[in-house]
Amino acid sequence: MALTFNHQTNDISNATGTVTFNGTAVGGDNTPPPRGDRGLFDIGRARGEWPNISVVNNIDYISIPTTGNASDFGDLTSATYDKAACSNGSRGVFGGGQNLASIDYVTIATTGNAQDFGDFTSTMRRSAACSNGVRGVFGGNSTTPSDIMEYITIATTGNGTDFGDLTVARYHLASCSSSSRGVFGGGWAGAYSNTIDYITIATASNAVDFGDLTVSRDQLASFSNGSRGVFGGGSGSTNTIDYITIASTGNATDFGDLVTGGVLLSGCSNDTRGVFGGGYYISGTNKLQYITIDTTGNATNFGNLAVTAEATQDGSACSGD
Repeated sequence: MALTFNHQTNDISNATGTVTFNGTAVGGDNTPPPRGDRGLFDIGRARGEWPNISVVNNIDYISIPTTGNASDFGDLTSATYDKAACSNGSRGVFGGGQNLASIDYVTIATTGNAQDFGDFTSTMRRSAACSNGVRGVFGGNSTTPSDIMEYITIATTGNGTDFGDLTVARYHLASCSSSSRGVFGGGWAGAYSNTIDYITIATASNAVDFGDLTVSRDQLASFSNGSRGVFGGGSGSTNTIDYITIASTGNATDFGDLVTGGVLLSGCSNDTRGVFGGGYYISGTNKLQYITIDTTGNATNFGNLAVTAEATQDGSACSGD
């Protein structure tokens, strides 16, 4: 059996699964990146009756295993929208936004306001982010579709670094990950995209084709349990949920339907349950809805975000403990 030692993450892995050292799993696609039971939602924009839209800096949180309404966590360093988020299980990172290159971070277990982390090399708006528990990768950019990807080391504050290029330039895409592989799906590339591409997060390089979503769309959300990745909502098919097996390239498969179809929504998960939050479609919503990731089927009502509005949209989400 061929083993690979990663000098950046100190992981030992093989191509097909987990390698253990003294009984502890230390690498491979079967070891999920750290996730936890607290989910954080950056609200983005709070929409009242048109044209009353407020750009806010609110962060809400939920306990993913327990249905109910979200509570206030704290504030981002600035009011903005179109951010992307990822975590290493203890630190949550929110990056980019409307005309912003800034990156914020929070300690997920402790409510409070975000702090400055660093900056991307350029503005990152309408991107998506994924993590292997060590490195966070942000991909896609607007307003002209871009194939840019940048990465950070989540535990260490600092600026973003070039990672490589997506296979298709696009924005308003979504991303999820395993312990080694990051996957980007959908987006706007001059038209709705069904592209899924993937990267090996520990190795900076260009993305590779993975397969296709069941429906071409943008403004969708994604999360995973480390082995199964789920994509939900989006313009072009607002209530669609589909899934992939992250370790195996191929096309997505139908999972079920959202309770309330939406665009511009966000999502987070623990190892069992995934939660979609916010979004906007016709009347808008601040609803939370959830699925059991390993079991296909329709979503179920979870509760509401803490921000009182007709809709909350253009936010981002991550999870940890």
